[in-house]
Amino acid sequence: MTDHDRPPFIPVPPRLLVERTHNSETATAERLAMNRTGSFEWDLDARTLDIDEAGLLVFGLDPAVFDSRPESLMELLDPAERIRLDVAIDEAIKGGSTSYNVHFRVPLDQGGDQWTHVQARILRGPDGMAHRVIGLVRDATAEVTHSAFVLDLEKRRQRQTDIVERTTSALSRAVTVDDVTAALTGPGGLARLGADGLALGLLDNTTLNVIALSGESLEVVDELGSGRLDPKFPLADTVLSGRPRFVSSLDALTRRYPVLEPFVGQLKFQAAAYLPLVAQARTLGGLALFYRERTTFTADERNLCLGLAAIVAQSLQRATLFDEEREFATGLQSAMLPRRIQDIEGGEIAVRYHAAWSGRQVGGDWYDVIALPKDRFGIVVGDVQGHDTHAAAIMGQLRIALRAYAAEGHPPSTVLARASRFLSELDTDRFATCTYAQVDLATGTVRVVRAGHFGPLIRHTDGRVGTPQVRGGVPLGIATDFGDEEFPETRLDLVPGETLVLYTDGLVEEPGADIDAGVRTLINEVSAGPAGAEALADHLSDRLWERWGSGDDVALLVLRRSPDPGSPRAPRLHQYIHQADPEGLSDARTIVRQALTDWNMAELADDAELVTGELLVNVLLHTEGGAVLTLEVLPEPVRRVRLSVQDRSSAWPRRRTPGETATSGRGLLLLDAVATRWGIEPRGEGKAVWCEIGPAAPPVSAPVRREVKEPVDRLGEGGSAGHASPGAQN
Repeated sequence: MTDHDRPPFIPVPPRLLVERTHNSETATAERLAMNRTGSFEWDLDARTLDIDEAGLLVFGLDPAVFDSRPESLMELLDPAERIRLDVAIDEAIKGGSTSYNVHFRVPLDQGGDQWTHVQARILRGPDGMAHRVIGLVRDATAEVTHSAFVLDLEKRRQRQTDIVERTTSALSRAVTVDDVTAALTGPGGLARLGADGLALGLLDNTTLNVIALSGESLEVVDELGSGRLDPKFPLADTVLSGRPRFVSSLDALTRRYPVLEPFVGQLKFQAAAYLPLVAQARTLGGLALFYRERTTFTADERNLCLGLAAIVAQSLQRATLFDEEREFATGLQSAMLPRRIQDIEGGEIAVRYHAAWSGRQVGGDWYDVIALPKDRFGIVVGDVQGHDTHAAAIMGQLRIALRAYAAEGHPPSTVLARASRFLSELDTDRFATCTYAQVDLATGTVRVVRAGHFGPLIRHTDGRVGTPQVRGGVPLGIATDFGDEEFPETRLDLVPGETLVLYTDGLVEEPGADIDAGVRTLINEVSAGPAGAEALADHLSDRLWERWGSGDDVALLVLRRSPDPGSPRAPRLHQYIHQADPEGLSDARTIVRQALTDWNMAELADDAELVTGELLVNVLLHTEGGAVLTLEVLPEPVRRVRLSVQDRSSAWPRRRTPGETATSGRGLLLLDAVATRWGIEPRGEGKAVWCEIGPAAPPVSAPVRREVKEPVDRLGEGGSAGHASPGAQN
């Protein structure tokens, strides 16, 4: 617009200007009054309150009777509100503030409260002291009510968000269907869902099975909900139709489903949401949520229920798929393992197998017990590399091949060599580790070989656990590929009452921990567990497999040789002393003394302990293996102690005449001086040196020729020295 286009300036007369200003002020006051807003001026020095008519109307006061005293307004408020308003104003004035604003409630004559808002400015003098307060007062009921509504709406939405987040978090950790039901019905399950009761049904062809139920008085739901799909029942109707049902009262429920009318009195809820569980266009079942107090379902609440149903359906679909895969994998694994373990004479065997839990990721762990000629049997525990169905298949073939080689009567080293060759010839890149033992319980002989696997543990009769040094070879398959099929054999002796434990790495591997720590824990549990094979196997499974978790397969075999305690009047004990055990000799002496004390024969303990040490030292120094100590009480009439030390050496001890400075050669002299009788007997591949300690035989009525030693006692002495080898024991 140019200057020529602008209208001419016409000055306003002063009278008209004053009139316009007055009219403007009047219009402003009217507009404030129409919005229930007024103004006030509070003279703090004079203690008077000047408030306009609009402000008095906010408080519901008649302008004609208001006495300009601030107290007259304060008396309208409830005591609690009065104190709150006083505190707010006092803090502002004394704290040096230039303004304040506060909301407070004013009771109305017709009932209820009016929210009132005061916004004021504090006028202070040069000295900083407050003299006047001017401000506005208005009815803020609508504003506060709307704000409360918004806050309540936000709270409801936050609650719904929390329900979804907590439920999603709980179900995200569910792996199996049992895990899903536990998350829904376990501690805090209903609180997470925001419901007072729950029923979960899974579809199985033409039937609906209620698999989870939680909440008071819902047993009738289980009775009426399970079985064939019948649209007369709400949960089945929801599954069949695929549409959710929201019921806001029991009357509405019985009108739609009359079959429930006889059972209404048993139900403690008022509303229910019946929701179909659908995942990837497949109906899995139905979910019912029950509420005690609710009478309506808003659009947001219905959407929340549908969202929860979708979360549960996805979790169930994932869990069902896992269970199906798990069943397939464990079924395959079970088919590869022995269906039953044969009974053995002279002992007991217990086996345990725990599959890994991660779907089809089963491993190749296995165990077996194989009948062998001459009343012997073989035991094996092994592990094929990998955690999949291919590992399980390889394991099955290898188990059968090893069983066949063992049953042919081959020695343990040959059995593993042939098994390694068999695995190498298979079209696979897998290898396997195992420990195989040939057992003869009649003699207690155990011949052990291992291929890259853990050696066995031996629990002695006193609870101690030994870790015999079993020489090992390369894992099966790799041994053949590298041309190293040597599997050295180690002989162990299992005395009556002792237990042999074979296991795979799943029993001792703990995530994030050193495997040696796991082995030490296993040794402690074997020592602390019960004596019986079955009881010990259960103990180890409960304490270790559950502790480490089920991330790996576990195979466990426990073999116990039957104890030989003798009789109450003739007790007996056996103890194996390993050559590499530095404390074995001391433990043996202690065991002998304690046994004789328990048998009320403590007077013989000193001699028996002395002889025990001499005989065991002779074996441990002059042979290449351990010794089996047997202590028994001979029956009446002569109550003696018989002590026997058996070893695998063919060299028999012989008596010598040591010189005064000799440091050896006095063992048999000591035995001859302490024992009442002693002798040497051949035992299998070795011998046993025995002696009897106690009173001599009672005299007989007829005179007989008394021999100091039986003929067998003199084996290895004088003219019998030819029976001993040049390196004979002393």
